[in-house]
Amino acid sequence: MEYVQERVATLHAFADRVPDAPTENAAVVVPLTEREHASLAAERVLTTLDRVDPARVIVALRASEERVDTVARWLDSFELGPDVLWCNAPEVRDTLGEHGLNGPAGKGRDVWLALGLAAQEEYVAVHDADATTYSRAHVPRLLFPLARGYDFSKGYYARVENDRLYGRLFRLFYTPLVRALAAEDDAPIVDYLASFRYALAGEFAATSDLVRQLRAQRGWGLEVGTLGDAFDVAGFSGTAQVDLGRHEHDHRAVGGPQGLGDMCREVATALFHAVEDAGVDPDYDRLRERYRAVADDLVAQYETDAAFNGFAFDAAGEREQVDTYAEAVAPPAEDTRLPAWAETDLDPATVERAARQGLDRATDR
Repeated sequence: MEYVQERVATLHAFADRVPDAPTENAAVVVPLTEREHASLAAERVLTTLDRVDPARVIVALRASEERVDTVARWLDSFELGPDVLWCNAPEVRDTLGEHGLNGPAGKGRDVWLALGLAAQEEYVAVHDADATTYSRAHVPRLLFPLARGYDFSKGYYARVENDRLYGRLFRLFYTPLVRALAAEDDAPIVDYLASFRYALAGEFAATSDLVRQLRAQRGWGLEVGTLGDAFDVAGFSGTAQVDLGRHEHDHRAVGGPQGLGDMCREVATALFHAVEDAGVDPDYDRLRERYRAVADDLVAQYETDAAFNGFAFDAAGEREQVDTYAEAVAPPAEDTRLPAWAETDLDPATVERAARQGLDRATDR
């Protein structure tokens, strides 16, 4: 077992304990889609959160008009009694349009909508609803550093399942890309992005002051974009990462809609906007070739690690993924980030009312 510290404070789970943490002063945001409704993982998360007993749980729900009633009734069946924010309700879209904030919608926008409400508490934790290994320790571990003077904490975990290495987008795209960037530019933002053991984890916590300063990516770039803003607000000294053990959840195909290829492009856009904001000016053609070289070396290392553990490993398949991901190493797409809550005239209570009106209408409440 290692106890290595990174540039950011790294908290290791040497013992399987639930640390004392200010859960009573925290809101927990859980993005949920109708695809995850009634899944064993989501049931585990919501049932376990009842034992954690935070001040508030906000489910940032993305569901169709035809399915929202079924999903909302399912959510109401939990003793936890989460606040359901129907993020894609027509009433919410209209409200955003009135403030010039309509546009592409996805996980990032849903979380951003919920963060405005969650920031009414002193602390905010965010995590997905798809972990079959979810533990009662997750939220307290994320919150623990905040009570000790840190402004931002990020979860990390092992992505090992069924004798295979997962976390493909992080292993095969993010890590080699950031290493390739570091070889081109030693800017502090690049060092910061390289300090996280699982930068694409959906689990993080922050003070409400920091949350109000996050400019959210609208889709799958949420996690990387959050790191870019956390660097500006918290920096190395105000950031911690915490060990959440082993993480198992559903896996996505590389190709097809909503596959890892699509996610990769959004992650790349978020990452490149973050580093360009900090003054880094990548030579994208050169960076793409360096990325391929670094990724190729990493695949060889992963193959050796898998063999050491007796795991199955498809080196050719991993290199094919690298070829797919390399296409995303290019100047970033248009910046569609949502503004920080501290910089918008939209009131979170207005969003909450619009979501409630939509839910009441769709469910005949």
